[in-house]
Amino acid sequence: QVQLVESGGGLVQAGGSLTLSCAASGLTVNNYAMGWFRQAPGKEREFVAAMRWSGGQTNYGDAVKGRFRISRDTGKNTVYLQMSSLTPEDTAGYYCAARSWSASGRNYASSGTYNYWGQGTQVTVSS
Repeated sequence: QVQLVESGGGLVQAGGSLTLSCAASGLTVNNYAMGWFRQAPGKEREFVAAMRWSGGQTNYGDAVKGRFRISRDTGKNTVYLQMSSLTPEDTAGYYCAARSWSASGRNYASSGTYNYWGQGTQVTVSS
C-alpha cells in the first residue's frame, strides 16, 4: 500500500545541479518525517537530509550541508532534494525514506529509524 517513488536522477557534470523528487502514496508526507539517504556500491548508507513532519526544521549531513536542500509540496504529497555544486563524491544511489511519530526523539540520521523506503534513483557526477 505504501509507496515512495524517486525520480530525477541521472548524469550531471561536476559543478552542476540536479533536483530529485519523491512521490508518496499510502501515506501523507505532512504526517511523517521525511529523509534522504545515499549509498554507493560496497559502501554503507549515508545520511543526506531530513525534514520534520511539520515541515519546519531541516537537517543535513556534513558532506552536503550548504549545497543540498530538502523541501516538500504537501498538495502534491511529494518531497524534493535540490542538489547543487555537485562533485564526483556525490555519485550514489539516492533513497527517499519516511518515519512515523513513534521514532520521535531518535537520531534522524540513523537509517534504522525510518519505516518506509523507496527503490532509489541513481545520481552520477562526471568530472
